[in-house]
Amino acid sequence: MAVDIYKYLREDKLPHIWCPGCGHGTILNSLVRAIDQTDIDPDKTVVVSGIGCSGRAPGYLKFDTLHTTHGRAIAFATGIKLANPELNVIVLTGDGDGSAIGGNHLIHGCRRNIDLTVILFNNQIYGMTGGQYSPMTPTGAVATTSPYGNIDQDFDLVDLTRSAGATFVARGATYNPRQMTKLYKEGLEHKGFSFIETLDQCPVNYGRKNNIGGPTEMLDWQKEHTVPASKWEKMPEEEKEGIFPLGVIHRKDDPESEYTARYQQIIDSFAKEDE
Repeated sequence: MAVDIYKYLREDKLPHIWCPGCGHGTILNSLVRAIDQTDIDPDKTVVVSGIGCSGRAPGYLKFDTLHTTHGRAIAFATGIKLANPELNVIVLTGDGDGSAIGGNHLIHGCRRNIDLTVILFNNQIYGMTGGQYSPMTPTGAVATTSPYGNIDQDFDLVDLTRSAGATFVARGATYNPRQMTKLYKEGLEHKGFSFIETLDQCPVNYGRKNNIGGPTEMLDWQKEHTVPASKWEKMPEEEKEGIFPLGVIHRKDDPESEYTARYQQIIDSFAKEDE
């Protein structure tokens, strides 16, 4: 069924400012298609972002949106959700914004299991600010701040968020937008902290510097280096090196463990004592 994605977009803000071949537009497209498949009320939906290329995304969406300071998107989103738990709160963040300066907020958002849907655009680089390496830049990769190769180890954000307490953890890739839409929909409908990492291409500041090629070659790289999560679990450990599982990695349906629900229980208990 055809979807009129423009009913969710601020057409006066288009065309977007992302570079040719950037995967961010694909992520945004899949997100609005996922929203269209849910019962989410646009008038009760807030989209929050931090700084970076991904931080531009809410500006194109026809919802209440908030463009916050670097790394603080989850902190602002937590405040919004606590102030009005009935709101659907979506966080759009990048690998630098969400796992570097915002890494602490990510961990504690997971720990609290607060009902947020966090979509992390992982293009493995600081794209907007000049191509510096991020916590998601692979070891050995070239960036403006690692001209001889990055010596840091990169995070596995799926393992990190699952270990920190997120109750829905998934990974998608821009070469497979239909799967992205499905994962975003499941994350939006989940009651608890939902984290969906999305492998995303940056042909200008990552692909070009690392001789991967343009957007087409980078999408081919994604396809060659990913497998369904069900297949990945059965692979020998030596074959998993450099391969990313895609799909739902972890899910625990326990609405009563969600942070605002537990907070409301405290409010209700004190209200009964005052009666």
